[in-house]
Amino acid sequence: MTTAERSVRHVWWARAAALASGGFLPFSFAPYDVLPVAVASLAVLFFLWQDISPREAALRGYCFGLGMFGHGVWWVQVSIHQFGLPLYSFSVTMTVLFVAFMALYPALTGYLVQRLPARSPAIRLLLCMGPLWVLFEWLRGWLFTGFPWLHLGYGQTDGWLAGYAPVLGVHGVSTAVVALAAALVLAVQSTGYRRSMALLSLLLVPLAGLGLGYISWTSPQGPRAQAALVQSAVPQAVKWRSDFRARTLELYEVLSEPYWGHAVMVWPETAVPAFPSEIPDVLMRLGARADATGTALLVGMPEGEPRGARYFNSVVLLNGDRQRYAKHHLVPFGEYLPFDRVLRPLLDFLTIPMSSFSAGPERQPPLAQGALRIGVSICYEDAYASEVRKSLPDANVLVNVSDDAWFGDSIAPHQHLQISRMRALEAGRYLLRATNTGISAIIDERGGIVARSPQFEPYVLTGMFEPRSGTTPFMHFGHAPLMLGMLALVLLALRRRRD
Repeated sequence: MTTAERSVRHVWWARAAALASGGFLPFSFAPYDVLPVAVASLAVLFFLWQDISPREAALRGYCFGLGMFGHGVWWVQVSIHQFGLPLYSFSVTMTVLFVAFMALYPALTGYLVQRLPARSPAIRLLLCMGPLWVLFEWLRGWLFTGFPWLHLGYGQTDGWLAGYAPVLGVHGVSTAVVALAAALVLAVQSTGYRRSMALLSLLLVPLAGLGLGYISWTSPQGPRAQAALVQSAVPQAVKWRSDFRARTLELYEVLSEPYWGHAVMVWPETAVPAFPSEIPDVLMRLGARADATGTALLVGMPEGEPRGARYFNSVVLLNGDRQRYAKHHLVPFGEYLPFDRVLRPLLDFLTIPMSSFSAGPERQPPLAQGALRIGVSICYEDAYASEVRKSLPDANVLVNVSDDAWFGDSIAPHQHLQISRMRALEAGRYLLRATNTGISAIIDERGGIVARSPQFEPYVLTGMFEPRSGTTPFMHFGHAPLMLGMLALVLLALRRRRD
């Protein structure tokens, strides 16, 4: 075998290793929860990014991204198949294209890792690879409305690194992961002082996270109270059928009947498949029952007019004067169609019900009932810390309603629950999560699960929650300090090169 042939074989083995390590990364997330896999996978990628051209670094990053997103978000195919063309050739093709696009983020990260000058391989490893990964993870969370899934920090909600979340947010936890990955590579490759420092980092970074986890950033505000989260498990295929509406409402009322008198009762996203004008008597009866029993009743439902120009995906507090929260951050192609006039004629085959929602106001106050101040997010919104922050510090409890039936019996509902846990941890608040088919959960201020429901069966999840006040450092400052810090590290690497 010639030298050139050996070189080509080495390159293809390296790309295959990048693909495999990316494919292993989702095992660090729910429902698998093998936390060390994240550090090991990133360490392999950082090792493969060393001493190669920018083009080859981009290709290896792209292979890593194909494995990461191909395994981690394959469930997109389920909703495309169910609500697009019911042909596997279409749904699989669209999912492959989506994964191929998302893989561009680690590809661009790898390209810049080698394109930007650095004084030494160690400086490139420590000041470029990790910070650039975190910066592009953050970019992926908002560019083109964002896809904030598979952020490294979400996979660490049950580990020592979770202590960084109330201080620096999910990306702060991701920073700890990439720091450990870089330290692992440095410990293997170096000797003497550098190896000693790398090994010390492998010890101190988790210990610092563990120590931060013992700090209570918020404090109780009032007595503990009971919540009831109503999960109907109404199949998505019949949910919006007008002939099934009465049965749906009856099911929710029957499930709710034993739990009137609880401090909070939550019906999930679009639990009521009708506009207020279509069922005024039902809403009036429910509101009167809520007032009479002292239960704050939050109901997910559309608002507006059935054939009006604007309608909203809302949560309505049926007590008193019916306060409401209208979803602001809508899901493209699911709740609204980008470039509607152009794409609507081309995508008439889509069978997504209620797919022309309007966005609610950017700033909306918490829903108030007695001493409770309830910060609401709807479905996908809890994947954005910036959306949850808007109700804080005024809100003393968080509520998320969702309908994860879109994703069937896949890993997506488990990942979504993990994301909700991170929001509770960042905010230092209890989070009540009510879903149509599961997983409903009561989550405490440290991201721990107090109670959770089974999936795909009617169920009422009950448990205690505690209103809390105060502000975590992350909820006060947001992502800006960390992102500026990551950018400063990259600029420091460039400056050292010029020196």
